[in-house]
Amino acid sequence: MVNLSRWRNSSFGLVLGGIAHAFDPGHPLTMALPSTPCLVLDVDALRRNVARMAEFAKDRGLRLRPHAKTHKSREVAALQAQAGAVGICCATLYEAEQLAGAAPSILLTSPIAGPQAIARVAALVERGVDLAVVADHPAFLSALATALPAEGRLSVLVDIDPGMGRTGVASPADAVALARAITAHASLRFGGIQYYCGGEQHIPALAARRAAIGMRNIRLAGTISALTSAGLQPAVVTGGGTGTHGIDADAGLLTELQAGSYVFMDQDYGACELGGAGPFELALTVHATVVSANQAGWVTIDAGIKAIATDSGRPAVMRGAPTDSVYGFTGDEFGRLDLPAQGAPLAVGTRIVMAASHCDPTANLHGIYHLMKDNAAAGIWLAEARGYGPTP
Repeated sequence: MVNLSRWRNSSFGLVLGGIAHAFDPGHPLTMALPSTPCLVLDVDALRRNVARMAEFAKDRGLRLRPHAKTHKSREVAALQAQAGAVGICCATLYEAEQLAGAAPSILLTSPIAGPQAIARVAALVERGVDLAVVADHPAFLSALATALPAEGRLSVLVDIDPGMGRTGVASPADAVALARAITAHASLRFGGIQYYCGGEQHIPALAARRAAIGMRNIRLAGTISALTSAGLQPAVVTGGGTGTHGIDADAGLLTELQAGSYVFMDQDYGACELGGAGPFELALTVHATVVSANQAGWVTIDAGIKAIATDSGRPAVMRGAPTDSVYGFTGDEFGRLDLPAQGAPLAVGTRIVMAASHCDPTANLHGIYHLMKDNAAAGIWLAEARGYGPTP
């Protein structure tokens, strides 16, 4: 269960407290709030989160390259760049295409394959985008190099498997072989390595997470050593996330942090003892409305699996209903909110505010952020890179 106490007095809690009367359906200010289901972004909390991580990275001598798969927004990427980020990470080609120019440079963190994807990478480079990609197999290097005739046009990082078995080369020897294969092509250059330990990011206890990353770092250190001995010392060692950024800084192996979710936070990370630059504030919430109250002990709200990602469990109730109410997915458009036995019934039209269980895929379901700033509605930002978009 997420620890809500750390967030009840956060900036967003104060903002919502300042407009508590707006949850009355009959109050005129209700009309200034967006229709539900929707995402509401506290810009002040967002800016503080961005500044906190940027200051941490600077103090620890690390480059910050936040992962834009969290927000998929040009506005947020620009805020991160203004705070000192050297660029952003993108998980998909569509993200890179939509966010190009919002930050100084882009690292595409997922391996690509196929002629269409290679052509899209080449098109980004031809547009002058400062782009780097990752690879975990030499098979596509020749086609990629042919698409980029100019010498040294594209930086390619070797993706290292930290033990997840998802992507990445399996051994230090494979990393050396792939790095050598990259250098064999005049239009490519070996840019370094990527090492992302996704499986450890959400271990709740800091000590347990530190121990788990310590075991993973044995492989990373061995890979760096093998590359260096082969005359291929990696200029960039990029990885890490919100859950491990402090641990990664202490370990001293990474040169670049890829943390992403810290800008918004969610129920998963709210349950973690983060350390490092934390605590971060809950800046993004899901708003819903009670649309049916005909059953004893529970109500139906207008936020279902099309509004809230399901991969990390139930969202936590923050405002509008008792915080020990329990949400359940009941369909595409609907959710069920079970109320505590001693709680007062909720009326139709009551506005419910929840913390997403996983902010990244939840943001991808919406595409629009409704902004709150200085206790007032402040417009919208788009998540231009949500989904996969049209492809050539």
